[in-house]
Amino acid sequence: MAVDHELIIVGGGPGGLTAGLYASRAMLDVVMLEKGAAGGQVLNTDWIDNYPGFPDGISGFDLADKMTKQAERFGLQIKLAPVTAMDLQAEVKKLTLEDGSTITSKAVIISTGARPNHIGIPGEAEFAGKGVSYCATCDAPFYRGRTVAVVGGGNTAVQEAVYLTKFADKVYVIHRRDELRATKIVQEKAFANDKIEFVWDSVPVEVNGDQSGVTGLDVKNVKTQEARHLDTDGVFVLIGIRPNKEMLPLGQLDNDNGFLVCDREMRTSVPGVFAAGDIVSKDVLQVASAVGEGCVACLAAEHYLNSLM
Repeated sequence: MAVDHELIIVGGGPGGLTAGLYASRAMLDVVMLEKGAAGGQVLNTDWIDNYPGFPDGISGFDLADKMTKQAERFGLQIKLAPVTAMDLQAEVKKLTLEDGSTITSKAVIISTGARPNHIGIPGEAEFAGKGVSYCATCDAPFYRGRTVAVVGGGNTAVQEAVYLTKFADKVYVIHRRDELRATKIVQEKAFANDKIEFVWDSVPVEVNGDQSGVTGLDVKNVKTQEARHLDTDGVFVLIGIRPNKEMLPLGQLDNDNGFLVCDREMRTSVPGVFAAGDIVSKDVLQVASAVGEGCVACLAAEHYLNSLM
């Protein structure tokens, strides 16, 4: 059966762009489908200090732009066309686009990413990337000797709070209950750290700031309704992430709460379907790891396509 392309990449974040670079450089017949602008969540990142090759750091926009231009230099076709559905079980993969048309291929790399859960309070969106962060591993070094607040009580929030103490002088942990959801061993490390202060039974209500960025956080005790203002230079919202799975046929793919389960070659449970980036079930969510996964996924896809000949 004739197909439109050898390979379709769904999603244009760092993982998808890297896969596209490798695929186009290998002269595969490939198209990348992206619902917005190529670059993914990196476009919303103010500054990236830990991506190799940029000793002075680089803005998220500039990094995404350089990745996109490099892939396009090798001929990658990027099509702004949101995917609404996929049928991946047959040898020919069929994707449905927002306009109702379909596109087919022999192999697919899924790199649709994930998005952090937001609180939805005043000031959060306004100061995103300017003091409000969703990744302590990414942004902790910017808060050396300063005060920050962490919102959340699960493993990720508490582990990241402990990590932040390597840089910040003080870390508030705001949790809506009077006990953490994190595992006991993680809790013990946090309780033993004198840089961490827990703000129990409380929820954030507003992020304060000015032209220089975040200056504080208003919280409210859910039991007493008492208001409290915290002077803080940064707010880390660590209340989980959601996979961008709306277009995925999860009944066809092994998944972990919507995140795709892959082997070490980034192969999913369906032959000819691969994944890279934050849509993959894993512990590390970094630009550098997504780039590596995009490389591996493309090489595995190329090997799969060769096996069909």
